[in-house]
Amino acid sequence: MTNTNDGAALLNEVEAFHRRFNVFPSEAAYVAVVLWDAHAHLLDCFDATPRLAFLSPEPASGKSRALEIVETVAPFPMVAVNASASALFRAVSGMSARPTILFDEIDTVFGPKAGDNEQLRGFLNAGHRRSGVMYRCVGDGANQQVQEFPSFCAVAVAGLGSLPDTILTRSVIIRMRRRARNERVEPFRQRVHEGEGHALRDRLATWADSVRDVVDGAFPSMPDEVTDRPADVWEPLIVVADAAGGDWPKRARAACIELVNASKADDKGSIGIRLLTDLRDHVLNGIDRLPTVSVLERLHSLDEAPWADMGGKPLDARGLSRMLREYMTSDNTPIVARNIKAGGAVLKGYYATDLNDAWQRYCPPPAESPLLPLPPLPPRSEPLIG
Repeated sequence: MTNTNDGAALLNEVEAFHRRFNVFPSEAAYVAVVLWDAHAHLLDCFDATPRLAFLSPEPASGKSRALEIVETVAPFPMVAVNASASALFRAVSGMSARPTILFDEIDTVFGPKAGDNEQLRGFLNAGHRRSGVMYRCVGDGANQQVQEFPSFCAVAVAGLGSLPDTILTRSVIIRMRRRARNERVEPFRQRVHEGEGHALRDRLATWADSVRDVVDGAFPSMPDEVTDRPADVWEPLIVVADAAGGDWPKRARAACIELVNASKADDKGSIGIRLLTDLRDHVLNGIDRLPTVSVLERLHSLDEAPWADMGGKPLDARGLSRMLREYMTSDNTPIVARNIKAGGAVLKGYYATDLNDAWQRYCPPPAESPLLPLPPLPPRSEPLIG
């Protein structure tokens, strides 16, 4: 049986293979990708599988090459460019061995110019968990019956821009960049190097079989700050690291914290949470009430905020009201504009007390001021000379 030291050495070799052809943005990214490669060989041991997402703002950033290297070491790789949801879930449920789906150019599916791809998004979301299935009607005419198709499988994607939030929260995100002039990689020659990757793939499969009993059903100790969905995403990778031993458990937890924090910093939340946060930090900051017209003026003036251009026109009073009514006050009533007396007139506006409960439930903690408070002035004993 392969011992844990052999596992650590094998993961080191997989990492070295990636480093020959890929320039990832951080050490944490190498750790995450190698652990993801290995976890795909142990998929039946886990309740969930993270999606691996290579994303970048510009082309020629190494995303497709990263996916190519993953393809050489992943079990039963299935390259799926522009594949339909129906084709994918039938492949997952119908093939003799569960495929690892590798989806390049995912921006053509979920990008701003793409059409409606809710079925594919549903497949990627459902297949994140072992219990995930897709339901379809099978048969002809009136003889159709509802049949469930298992969707649980490992998926890695690459593309420009971003992904729907529901996929991002199920993903380990690697933000790729173009190589700097001093960053060098070895040219990947498929006919030469694919066999080297396949040899590593076969060794990963053998090692996975040797630790399957240890890994199956294991629940690792997670960093204290990693909970909820991020913990679901990272648990399988931490389990693999613990099984491998060596310095991989330590590296895995450090990478987990780094990449989870990076995804939080990158996550602006829903448009509703963005609105609540901007109202707290920039509009009603230190003010107990404000007329709607003043609220909108302040929102529209915020740099790098969407409120001045919401689908070609600025957010108006009706849109603001519609968005805020989705959230509740502490009395469990919708947040609505109320009367505010101003200079003898009565205007509609919003009260900070109505928003306090939503701020506490949904918004990230306010950023602490980088400025230290000024020391108090000494008592003045002599008149100032001008």
